[in-house]
Amino acid sequence: MTPLDATPCPINTSIDGAERYESPERLSRPLIQLAKINGVATSYIDQLGTYVEISDDVLINVLEALGVEANTPTAIEQSLAQTTATDSSDAIGAKPSARILPSSTLTATVGEPATVRLNHIDSAAPLQITIMLEDGTTHCREEIHRGNSHDLSAYSFSLPDNLPIGYHTLHVANGDHDDQATLMVAPACIPLPQAVAERPRWGWMAQLYSIRSHDSWGVGDYGDLTELLAAAAAKTDADFMLINPVHAGAPVPPLEPSPYLPESRRFFNVTYIRPQNIPEYAELSSDDRAQVDELHASVSANNDEPNPMGINAAWNAKRPALRLIFDHPRSPEREAEFARFKEQAGPDLDAFAAWCLAFEVWGAPWEPNSWFARTNRTSPEVADLIRTHHDLFEFNRWLQWIANEQLGNAQKTARANGMAIGLIQDMAVGVHALGADVWWSPERFAVGSVTVGCPPDFYNQQGQDWGQPPFSPRYLEATGYRVYREMVHSMFEHAGAVRIDHALGLFRLWWIPQGKNAKGGAYVMYNYHAMIAILSIEATRANGMVIGEDLGTVPPFVRQFLSGHGVLGTDVEWFARIDDSPNAGDPYTHPSNYRQLALASVTTHDLPPTAGYLEFEHVRLRERLHLLTEPVEQFARSAEAERQAMLDLLVTGGWLTAEAAANVPEYEQEIIEAMHRMLISTPSVLRQAAIVDGTGQHATVNQPGTSDQYPNWRVPLMDSSGCLVHTDDVFTNPRVLSLAAIMSGKQ
Repeated sequence: MTPLDATPCPINTSIDGAERYESPERLSRPLIQLAKINGVATSYIDQLGTYVEISDDVLINVLEALGVEANTPTAIEQSLAQTTATDSSDAIGAKPSARILPSSTLTATVGEPATVRLNHIDSAAPLQITIMLEDGTTHCREEIHRGNSHDLSAYSFSLPDNLPIGYHTLHVANGDHDDQATLMVAPACIPLPQAVAERPRWGWMAQLYSIRSHDSWGVGDYGDLTELLAAAAAKTDADFMLINPVHAGAPVPPLEPSPYLPESRRFFNVTYIRPQNIPEYAELSSDDRAQVDELHASVSANNDEPNPMGINAAWNAKRPALRLIFDHPRSPEREAEFARFKEQAGPDLDAFAAWCLAFEVWGAPWEPNSWFARTNRTSPEVADLIRTHHDLFEFNRWLQWIANEQLGNAQKTARANGMAIGLIQDMAVGVHALGADVWWSPERFAVGSVTVGCPPDFYNQQGQDWGQPPFSPRYLEATGYRVYREMVHSMFEHAGAVRIDHALGLFRLWWIPQGKNAKGGAYVMYNYHAMIAILSIEATRANGMVIGEDLGTVPPFVRQFLSGHGVLGTDVEWFARIDDSPNAGDPYTHPSNYRQLALASVTTHDLPPTAGYLEFEHVRLRERLHLLTEPVEQFARSAEAERQAMLDLLVTGGWLTAEAAANVPEYEQEIIEAMHRMLISTPSVLRQAAIVDGTGQHATVNQPGTSDQYPNWRVPLMDSSGCLVHTDDVFTNPRVLSLAAIMSGKQ
């Protein structure tokens, strides 16, 4: 049915399924009522099963970020009166009480009956209902039903049961009034691709930037990705490769190393372009080609550097090389392809290119008194900047075309080499607060007063603040979620599956007011019916899959809803304890209890590689970085108990000998392979091995809760001895091949 008739996501549900509620006294308070009406959770159950109430000051700040005044008792009463007299889901700036349709965004399921309630109908005036389909054709409805006979304004009508999947427009005209809404018609469940339905498939997880060849520019790139995919398919029979997010970043250094803090999720990271793979490179004059090759030579030695990668040095060399290639004339066919890309990308491409241009000409947006706060998309200065520097504006659009082309070629290579899925792209939770999306379209976000993160859990005891402004749920509703639709569509153009980082964000996000730490936030609800409808539509059209990262503080309802719609969950061996216990040292569940609709893996990018985790790299690192909220001895004991519980399961299940379990350093590879043998005993349709586990790397890729304290997302791929592993050596590495044989069932 429509989202307004759906049961809201239960928020007071513990990990064991027991429901806990606030007291009647608390629920009677106007502030609590105002928060709930506006989709702000006033309490929640944490990962340990503890009931937590949100403080008043946090609720007031979060409500104000939603545009609801709540800073005084009088303001609360006035906001409460205004909100209860209107429909809070209505369009921004509209008079909600005058709306005919219940919301600006409605959802329905293909082939299932659905009824839409109409409000404020003038029974004496003509009533016309039209559904404009995505392809431009129309459906008209005449079957209007009178509601309660005591309410002459209550009407409803049934949607046709033969509407195709897609994004349609519902229009209602009644006398002098009319209204319209986006009507999303989605499949009931995302179907498994035939190859996955036939049998479980396995693949690799890779940090793209970390794997370099001699043709790289000091950082892994789309050329390396293409080579990795071809080799993984040919030499290990893998069917997919999950990579870190490749969303767009800043145009000039200093670059943000975290792929989970992009400047835009709509476009791609151009620093991963390989200049030598651009068709025009081969057509350069001898002098221009020599300049490009010289720039490459200036950084190519960094491909053999074992220290944290110099991402800024790499881009400082690559960018002028790309400019030389851009300045070379393109053939009429290539110019026509570029023109088609710009047309299809639409105004968001111009927005991103304008932001890049302002960044390059006027300076970084985070500098004091920067242009970011003084200008916007309507500023005459911005229009003049684009006119004055149109070649640079066009260069930034061209970079996106090339990145799109090279990423697309990687996916085509994967499928051509027999991969059933190919690339799995990872979707970050949000964008940088000073990025292109926020500058050009601030109305899309709750800007300036809150950021997104997550509350404390066992693995991040201080919680996390990701520093990203959240989407405004009201803007999404009012605009039919167009920005989200376009982002998901662009990712599926070059992927067989999309992984949603922090899938709980489809239902609720942890908003942290400025000045509060990560503990001082509150959950804000989103229309998960609409967001999952979009994922279902796009995945079905692409014959693809959606994977939700549903780890941490996730209510059972969320997992059930995602699974019911064909969205795979995420099962990780290090987290998979009996009854989902959060207590380190409690016994691990047998792999036969893993979910079938899941991507199962041994580890994640937020933990050290398995070799490092087995030898307590996380304990030493968190102590060194002062991230613990308990004595290190206590945390070390819990880590030791956790490891022992894993070893016990491996031994009792027959995947590991007792001798190996008693001597972890000596039998490190055997233990890692035993954990992967256990992994293929799961019923999960997708199973994943990390390339770092294949090579035996110990060093942590990313330590959550840190930024400059640790070289996150800059650690190159290494083997168990700390030596570099290059792109062309990954799938000839005996240890990698041994792990692949286990994953493919050959050993």
